[in-house]
Amino acid sequence: MTITSRLAGRILKLPAADHPRVTVDRDLPVPMRDGQILLADRYRPRSAPDPAPPVVLVRGPYGRRGLYGLLFGRLLAERGFTAVVQSTRGTFGSGGVFEPFKEREDGADTVAWITSQPWFTGVLGTTGLSYLGLTQWALAADAGPVLRASVITASASQFRDQTYPGGGFGLASGLFWANLISGQEKRGGLARMVAGRGRLAGSLSGLPLADLDRRATGQRVDFWQDWLAHSAPGDPYWDDRRFDGTLADVTAQVTLIGGWYDIFLPWQVSDYAALRAAGRHPRLTIGPWAHADPAMAGTGLRETVTRLRAALLDEPGPADEPARPAGPTRPEDPGPVRVFVTGGIGWRSLPDWPPPARSTPWYLADGGRLRSEPPVTAEPGRYRYDPADPTPALSGPVLGSRPAGPVDNRELEARADVLVFTGTALDADLDVIGPVSARLHVTASAGYADFFVRLCDVHPDGRSLNVCDGLIRLRPDEPDAAAADADGIRPVTVELWPTAHRFARGHRIRLQVSSGAVPRFARNTGTGEPLGTATTLVASEQAVHHDADHPSAIVLPVMP
Repeated sequence: MTITSRLAGRILKLPAADHPRVTVDRDLPVPMRDGQILLADRYRPRSAPDPAPPVVLVRGPYGRRGLYGLLFGRLLAERGFTAVVQSTRGTFGSGGVFEPFKEREDGADTVAWITSQPWFTGVLGTTGLSYLGLTQWALAADAGPVLRASVITASASQFRDQTYPGGGFGLASGLFWANLISGQEKRGGLARMVAGRGRLAGSLSGLPLADLDRRATGQRVDFWQDWLAHSAPGDPYWDDRRFDGTLADVTAQVTLIGGWYDIFLPWQVSDYAALRAAGRHPRLTIGPWAHADPAMAGTGLRETVTRLRAALLDEPGPADEPARPAGPTRPEDPGPVRVFVTGGIGWRSLPDWPPPARSTPWYLADGGRLRSEPPVTAEPGRYRYDPADPTPALSGPVLGSRPAGPVDNRELEARADVLVFTGTALDADLDVIGPVSARLHVTASAGYADFFVRLCDVHPDGRSLNVCDGLIRLRPDEPDAAAADADGIRPVTVELWPTAHRFARGHRIRLQVSSGAVPRFARNTGTGEPLGTATTLVASEQAVHHDADHPSAIVLPVMP
């Protein structure tokens, strides 16, 4: 046991190490069906436990040594597993060219190689976060019953919708990742990335988007160009890069861990719903975390040890216990769904996700009011969106950004291109737990427009703290545009991030509506030009209608 692993185990609050002495077999060659060789490191307890240690596979593009070798190799081996940490195709010595998200065949070939090894025990587990979660989904259906359990943190079975959230483009997250991948294997890669943060930030305001990879990284990034060229819904580029269509075939026990401010959360809870619909019994934990939050990674590792020991070693534990009634709980409690209720409440155990809640509309009204009664008549809220001076992003789920959670929004709400609707002070606590959506009736003079909606909690001292938000991109040539009425007013539904939040007595509910959150989402240029090459900027007069014929509202899942 090293000083580093001992310290990491304490910081992450892992169970005590059972096997402090670990042997590492480096650069094991794993053959792929096309003749390429991927490299893996095997971490195993030096004194063989009885029964033989089960195998845990971790596949990712970030290397096999350093932090990833510590977290997913040594720390797991010290706790009784044989950990196989593999570099995905085209990264850190593995052969071939890295093609992001295209992991199904390599995952299946790696599982076939493991099951043929003399040290394989007959049962397999997987773990990992972010991209290391996608690689788990890529192999889960094909692995069959040999795969007993998977612990997937801050990830989803497909990254396509996260790349184009609401039909827009996740600019800040995408360019951050392109910069990370393109520079991580260069000499002094980490130092280069830190030194280049200013260049990366400066690149985010540039056009066309097709030039930003060179501006940020100094080179062409092929997958960045691919994302810009294949943004249309249904583009076949994504067919073999997404795995949400195979979830019903996954037989492993699945544990999902996410954060309210994580970029993957909406699609992670969709994975949970798909597994439940297929008759499976996944577990779901959602904490007050952003994507790179060490607390979420620590929870994922603790769950890995607990869940995989129960599933792979048949230890007594919470591997497949039935759902329990809702009630307060600690985050370590083995309930099927555990969520952290923000607003000063803490952890709560739920029987399922989403929990039983009443869909309650809060209607936009004149005078910037938010009311529980439908409107009778009112003038629409109007503003001018100028892509030359786009509405800026303030916090929110972005890869590599700080902060991602609640901040005071008053400066943003003072802008002329942000509409604000606020309710009266609540006379009782209001618990909102589940999916959140906004039903709006809108017009945009340019035809091409984004609508960004944010839910906020206004404290008695005036602070307006963001709870959750979402965006939708509209085009005049898409099928839904036909739903516009004779006046050109178009009904749209904006799906916000799900949430679990208490609006305390005396607080007020607030809704923001704008047409941008740059650079979190790429600006809408207002022209309909191709995503990668658009440079012409056209301002648009936007309106949100909220009268009796157009009852715009935020719909909240209110708990009894």
